[in-house]
Amino acid sequence: MKTVGIIVADSGEFAPLISKLENAENVGFFGRDCYSFTVNSVKVLALLSGIGKVNAAAAAMYLYSKGCDVILNYGYSGGISGVKKGEVVIANKFLEHDFDLVCLGYKPCQKPEQEYVYDADGELVTMLSEVFNGAKTGLAVSGDCFVSDDNLRNTLKNEFDALSCDMETAAIASVCCQTGIKFAAVRQISDDAGDDAKDSYKQEAYSGNLSLCDGILEVISKLS
Repeated sequence: MKTVGIIVADSGEFAPLISKLENAENVGFFGRDCYSFTVNSVKVLALLSGIGKVNAAAAAMYLYSKGCDVILNYGYSGGISGVKKGEVVIANKFLEHDFDLVCLGYKPCQKPEQEYVYDADGELVTMLSEVFNGAKTGLAVSGDCFVSDDNLRNTLKNEFDALSCDMETAAIASVCCQTGIKFAAVRQISDDAGDDAKDSYKQEAYSGNLSLCDGILEVISKLS
């Protein structure tokens, strides 16, 4: 049986998925929620990781230890370039924008002797694109900060040509790159990552308008 993991950072993003499930068992994840259920013949573990790269990487390693073949992530993201609030984006590459060894002669975000620009699984990206018709695809950058600054947003746009920013996806992608797990992420834009992003995010994040869950479950059903 194929096993798919879903990583969601925030309880407000997690609740819409759990509300759709029947006969799901909360098996727990070190004090947080992790629901086990099946979609067709696919076993699914949907895990509430907590916000940030460390939490996301720990969740990904936990799902690896449970035998997951595929990991999917969904949630909210800040829009960096060419996207508007409410639009859906699918990441095909991931980068940790706050990893910095430039003073030692490395490129921005470069990790010595390892990959540091991570690729999403092409098949999963195609499946997500078919389900989320019209979604834009591009680079997602992640860091342990909520981007709410015009200058930083413009740096991420100009330096990396980033489509969106978040606090988890690149960390999950790093674990999946090292372990061989297929990974993809789909996100809904909550704000423009500029000076007013905080207020825009709060309005969107607690509105109940996150519309990704049905699509995630549809993609999983196609993996059986």
